Amino acid sequence: MKNYLSYTYYRFTRNNFVLFSIFLFLSFGLVAQDFNKQLTKADEKFKSFAYIDARAIYLDVAQKGYSSPGLYQKLADSFYLTGELESSVEWYEKLIQEYPQNLPPEYMFKYAQGLKSVERYDRADEIMDQFYNITGNDKRATSFVNKRDYLSFIEIQSGRFDLFTLNINSKNSEYAPSFNNQNQIVFASSRGKESINSKVHGWNKMPFLDLYSSNIKEDNISLEEPIKLKGKINSKFHESSTSFSADGQTVYFSRNNYINNKLETSKKGVVLLKLYKAKLKEGIWTDIEELPFSSNNYSVSHPSVSLDGKKLYFASDMPGALGKSDLYVVDILPNGEYGVPKNLGENINTEGRETFPYISNNGELYFSSDGHVGLGGLDVFISMPSESGFSKAFNVGKPINSPKDDFTFVINEETKIGYFASNRKGGKGNDDIYGIKQTKDLIISCKQYIEGIISNNENNQSLPNTNITLLDLEENIVAQTTSNSLGEYKFDVDCSKGYLMRTSLDQFNPREISLNTDDSFEFVNEISIPLTPLNSDNILLTSVEVNIGDDLSKTLQLEPIYFALNDSIITPKAEVELQKIISAMQKYPELNIEVRSHTDSRSSFWYNKRLSVKRMRATVKYLVEEGGVYWRRIRGKAYGERRLLNKCTDDVPCTEEEHQENRRSEFIVWE
Repeated sequence: MKNYLSYTYYRFTRNNFVLFSIFLFLSFGLVAQDFNKQLTKADEKFKSFAYIDARAIYLDVAQKGYSSPGLYQKLADSFYLTGELESSVEWYEKLIQEYPQNLPPEYMFKYAQGLKSVERYDRADEIMDQFYNITGNDKRATSFVNKRDYLSFIEIQSGRFDLFTLNINSKNSEYAPSFNNQNQIVFASSRGKESINSKVHGWNKMPFLDLYSSNIKEDNISLEEPIKLKGKINSKFHESSTSFSADGQTVYFSRNNYINNKLETSKKGVVLLKLYKAKLKEGIWTDIEELPFSSNNYSVSHPSVSLDGKKLYFASDMPGALGKSDLYVVDILPNGEYGVPKNLGENINTEGRETFPYISNNGELYFSSDGHVGLGGLDVFISMPSESGFSKAFNVGKPINSPKDDFTFVINEETKIGYFASNRKGGKGNDDIYGIKQTKDLIISCKQYIEGIISNNENNQSLPNTNITLLDLEENIVAQTTSNSLGEYKFDVDCSKGYLMRTSLDQFNPREISLNTDDSFEFVNEISIPLTPLNSDNILLTSVEVNIGDDLSKTLQLEPIYFALNDSIITPKAEVELQKIISAMQKYPELNIEVRSHTDSRSSFWYNKRLSVKRMRATVKYLVEEGGVYWRRIRGKAYGERRLLNKCTDDVPCTEEEHQENRRSEFIVWE
């Protein structure tokens, strides 16, 4: 009986298992089929820029356990492209962690931008390092690598504006303020379109934008209740981004590709943006016409006209653009026609988004970008006019910029009052306009300082009234000063330039010190100069014998000069050893050395190469500035990880002490 029951049970359970397996297979097939239908529908919405509708489907599918690279890419993008960068982080993170193979590098950049939006800057920098290693020559990547201290610069630049909230903002979107000549600002808004029958844009489910004006109150910042611009300038689609001629009678503005009650689309069926202009007649905007360099197949938008009315700046993704959108300028000709649009070039444009240009009355260019290094999303930058176009761009710092999108900056340079828009936290709506007052000039060029104390090297007493002359490398006088009662002096100098400093004081030996400034903004080169009294007995007593090719550190039996991991700072312990090098070079003026800098094998080859360059420069700088060694007696080489002293390559586990052996400087005698 027992065996029979066991057999019966086995047959019963086996058959159930087969049936259950078939059921699972059929269920999985039905679920997969349902997923495919949902994803196909979502993809269609995504392609038509209905990102919020697409996102709802993608989220539903993802939360039911389905995953794929395509799903994560589009789900993350649906947040990113609607300005919700903080919500994109989760999905870019899943994409990169679960599907790292053959991932387009652009997703690394977007992930880094998302991380910045939640202020995870250390992790964002790690991702940008990976982005650089993958892309190499991408301008956004090289800009990051060359400006690793960007957060420090932004802090230095910050605090130059006071920020004010405004009463014109609604629960929808307000942005793109501009000045007209009637003491008003004109801006784009989707206010007052909340009714159930109102049209909304599929991209972000917000009502379409119209143009409004608002009088500026006596405090030059507060604004009166907005009113809609009169005439046919507003349509049932988007209008935004205005710019007015000096007399206020002509306005250039952005609009969806819609004129004469006809909506046009591109070859892909997409409604793009075009530039239009209109004339003011008896308080009504009329004579609306499309600008001839607009197109049905790419967007041209966000105009800004120069004070003299001869140039029009704008953003476009036209063929030949360096990135997703570039800034251009076109000549406005006397006969009412236009020249050929000209790209503003690589100082301004990157592979990312450069948009919302504003040309001030002084000719300064403000614009927003996510390609230049910033705090996250779109940041506002300033660029100065130059003979070749515009200078390199400078981030305008906080409180204008934030981890969110900050854009459409304008300012009256006479009153120092301006406005900009942002989707930062704490606003009333999707985008809000903020008022600003500039309290301090922006840093618009790279400047550094040389300062220190002149002293007697025998008793360390300060020496007032010392003459200090600053020269360039061609020995042209740049500036002259005299030390004050405390022996202090200071010079303002340019970045990335070589200088000589000569000191003279009665009863003291003169000194000449050379130095090279780097590209660090607002950096203070602290160079205190000890002077030796005439007929001093303070001389070097050590006697050495060296030959060409010798390592001076071994000849002088120096302790190894090591650096901390990822650092190029001269430590106090290293200073003691470097002073011995300085003493030898001061006693033997014919002695020339080559500083060779090395790293360990950790990090990428090119990162280590750059780090060894920094270490070499730091060592040379110390010898020149602290030791007064003439710069032509020293040369440098940076080897990175190419000359390891031990087995510690990428594939070999090593202790920290073993890695430290490779982070060193050498001093080789040369003729």
